[in-house]
Amino acid sequence: MSVGAFKNFIDGQWVAGESVIANINPSDTSDTIGEYARATAADGLAAIEAANRAFDDWAQSGLEQRKAILDFIGNELIARKDEIGAVLAREEGKTLAEGVGEVGRSGQFFQYYAAETLRLMGENTASVRPGVDVDVQREPLGVVAIVTPWNFPLAVAAWKVAPALCYGNCVVLKPAELVPASAWMLAEIISRSGLPAGVFNLVMGAGRDVGEALCTSSDVQAVTFTGSVGVGRRIARNAIDNMARVQLEMGSKNALVVLDDADLDTAVQCAVAGAYFGTGQKCTASSRLIVEAGIHDQFVARMIAEIDKLVVGNAMTPGVHIGPVVDERQLQQNLEYMQIALAEGAELACGGERLALDTDGFFMSPALFINTDNQMRINREEVFGPLACVIKVDDYERALAVSNDSDFGLTSGIITQSLARAAHFKRHSKSGCVMVNLPTAGTDYHVPFGGRKASSYGPREQGQYARDFYTIIKTNYSKPY
Repeated sequence: MSVGAFKNFIDGQWVAGESVIANINPSDTSDTIGEYARATAADGLAAIEAANRAFDDWAQSGLEQRKAILDFIGNELIARKDEIGAVLAREEGKTLAEGVGEVGRSGQFFQYYAAETLRLMGENTASVRPGVDVDVQREPLGVVAIVTPWNFPLAVAAWKVAPALCYGNCVVLKPAELVPASAWMLAEIISRSGLPAGVFNLVMGAGRDVGEALCTSSDVQAVTFTGSVGVGRRIARNAIDNMARVQLEMGSKNALVVLDDADLDTAVQCAVAGAYFGTGQKCTASSRLIVEAGIHDQFVARMIAEIDKLVVGNAMTPGVHIGPVVDERQLQQNLEYMQIALAEGAELACGGERLALDTDGFFMSPALFINTDNQMRINREEVFGPLACVIKVDDYERALAVSNDSDFGLTSGIITQSLARAAHFKRHSKSGCVMVNLPTAGTDYHVPFGGRKASSYGPREQGQYARDFYTIIKTNYSKPY
């Protein structure tokens, strides 16, 4: 992709912004992916107006029309996953393999919801009143504002945009300002899909400007957001003022419990993959490793040995396991948490340094802290980097209690060979997704995703459960003459 101005997409037209955003490669800051239009609040309002104008016709569109459009988008994403995945890896910093994989999964979201358009079934039942029929239908809401994060710039957009369109809504998408290229490439595909003008709109820019305009507009019927807890709470307050629906996916502090009977190879593999792949920049990352005393020392020794094998480097280089942190600000925040942990008395087992490599980028070695307790800030607050802490516990009961002792509750995991312990943990873990003998990071697209407590608010995302957010229920009563 050559350096140039990539425009917003409003009402079926490519629209220049008031200024541009330089999209910089975090693996190599001398590499500019492109200059992307920065939308203003006025642009956001224009996109909302276009979506409102398009809504009535799109809400009544034929199911086969919607299916064909969603299939077109999904099929092209998958066909071009290598090309688009390379751009994604350049702008976000995840490895090339992870970038390609994200694009492929994004295409699957559109294919899945293409099929869902043909499953929009209502319900029919008899009334308690003789001679009266009752049918229950789901109808689209209207305009949905979608605000997405930088860590999964295409996948999160896909799993929000696809169901919104599937169920007959119109969309205004605002991606994170750090990663506009992935969303722009999605918009370019959508612009050729046959979707009527105004049904999908892309506005790139700062959350404080265009994002705020979207989330405070009384013409937006629903807001779906993935990002920080603080921003999520502000969006919720704004939405309730306008009686708009809100769906929030926010922070996490996910726990992976390792019991004495765990297969050590499985435990280490799951902990390393969950904590460090994607540079730890996943809402599902394993940041708390809660380990039973009998296996603790062996686990720590194996973790250090495996971490030492991980290659940190340019995301585009073959053989690299961990790319850069997304930008300088995030890297400095990670390094500040390193100092906080040391000041609290945590012991650094390995890593945690800023690395100087062949290219100028935001590289950090994966860090492991030991001798931590669950009340340390490093175990209470989301770091969002390649950093994990080991918490030693005496038994399973204590492990479960520590796992649940968090303001968050997105994912959790347990490594054990005991069916009884696994079943008990699945039932009693206070998280939205529970993994047994698997990394906490890694979910499927056809089943619900979301958490508890400060991790999530509102209906679940993904799978058939997405319809609970993107549709409203109408109950019809009729009596034949």
